[in-house]
Amino acid sequence: MERHNPANHSQKSGLRKAGDWCVTHPIAVASVYVGAVSLFFLAFPNIDLKVSNFFYFGEAGFAAQNEPFLRDVRHLGPFLVKVIAVVCVLILVVKLMAPGRPPILPLRKPVFLLTTLILGPGILVNTILKDNWGRPRPRSVEEFGGDLPFQPVWKMTEYCDKNCSFVSGEASASIWLVSVVFLVPASWRKAVLAFVLPLCLILSANRVAFGGHFFSDTLISWGLTFLLILIVYHLLYIKEPPLLTDRGLDEWFTVKGRKLQRLFQRLLVRLRRSLRGAVRIFSDR
Repeated sequence: MERHNPANHSQKSGLRKAGDWCVTHPIAVASVYVGAVSLFFLAFPNIDLKVSNFFYFGEAGFAAQNEPFLRDVRHLGPFLVKVIAVVCVLILVVKLMAPGRPPILPLRKPVFLLTTLILGPGILVNTILKDNWGRPRPRSVEEFGGDLPFQPVWKMTEYCDKNCSFVSGEASASIWLVSVVFLVPASWRKAVLAFVLPLCLILSANRVAFGGHFFSDTLISWGLTFLLILIVYHLLYIKEPPLLTDRGLDEWFTVKGRKLQRLFQRLLVRLRRSLRGAVRIFSDR
């Protein structure tokens, strides 16, 4: 007869409840993650130096950045981001140019992707944090052959003016690729995650190995970007009523597209009149 251990059953039940709570409160979990990682690196700032030192080879510096294959891998993430962004813009442009036709995809999908890309990697990471916090990159600090002092996370300094180490822009862009998982059919999600998550890890680790970012820059960038993705997804898909709907976006682009068509038609009529006038002038001479 099988005996049940009440302690083990209670532990499993507690873990299940904690897991269920995390699933139903993802924004809170992401916020706790950012706070916990930030506090950890504030309490133990030398962890950043130890991780970067693993990739530092004295006079050779951060030798990984000289490997052609790793340099090529670095460009894969930005390339994928650009492809997705261009496709999203084209979907919206096609709807504007052909307002009477149904959109290629529900318009909330490209709007969601473009909004999170602009607000996350674009504004929050590259404009607000990287251009204002002033944290020197690993290859610029004294411990790794540079001439600037090491600075902890979240400390605003003047040691770097623009495009600084805190936080990682490429880590932000790579974790942004996970936003695609929110939009694909449920049967595709595991396959997309199986591709995107390892790619995100590789691209982010690449930047640490190159001496371009500290370990904390990457971890905090992941958390902040994913938190913003969750907030936008909540506003567009979870909130009742949602901030935007597919039908509302379709109607808005239809109205704007027809206005653009009328504008182009008027411009075309004026252009034809101008050309006819010019032809008459030359023919009378």
